Amino acid sequence: MRLLKPNNSGGFSLTEDLVGDRIPQYAILSHRWGPEEVTFRDLKDEPGLRDLQNGARPSKHGYDKIQFCGNQAQRDGLVHFWVDTCCIDKSSSAELTKSINSMFKWYRNAARCYVYLDDVSKPTLQTGDESNDPLWGTGFRDSQWFRRGWTLQELLAPASVEFFSREGARLGTKRSLELPISDITGIPVKVLRGFPLPDCTVPERFAWAESRQTTEDED
Repeated sequence: MRLLKPNNSGGFSLTEDLVGDRIPQYAILSHRWGPEEVTFRDLKDEPGLRDLQNGARPSKHGYDKIQFCGNQAQRDGLVHFWVDTCCIDKSSSAELTKSINSMFKWYRNAARCYVYLDDVSKPTLQTGDESNDPLWGTGFRDSQWFRRGWTLQELLAPASVEFFSREGARLGTKRSLELPISDITGIPVKVLRGFPLPDCTVPERFAWAESRQTTEDED
């Protein structure tokens, strides 16, 4: 598992591949993929890596999510963080398969999971403060994040899940927003609070996923 961490230049650097007890506490990002994501290959190319290390903004808009996750992790006292777009070498089929099989565990073991909702807008004067304005609620309910296949496990696996608007405004947590989340997803509140998934029936779990979309049918 590779992680990102801040460096002395104001940017971020990739760690080596870490396993077992060598993996420190980390934050993890949950999001929808867009057309301009920063990939592992981008970071291996000298210009992209230099931009990331020096804190310069690369041309791809996906860097904004990386910057957000890193900054929020630091505010929460965490040094390391993980973003799937650039921490996995997808050119290696072996690494990709291993990462997919480890995904639930990685999200479950994260100290914090930040859900970045790029289709929900709620500006705030101070990024990170929780919003008390109900006007963002409609956008929250309509967010495509709730309709993606992979985000189901990203909602259920971590103990700590926090939701943010595209401006970085904190909308609430899985616990504080459990009623609208349950209404949107059909997942019972007790499951959102940590009720063991193996104790839920197979039809129940399929029902939570049936309205979600994935790129590949087998997902």
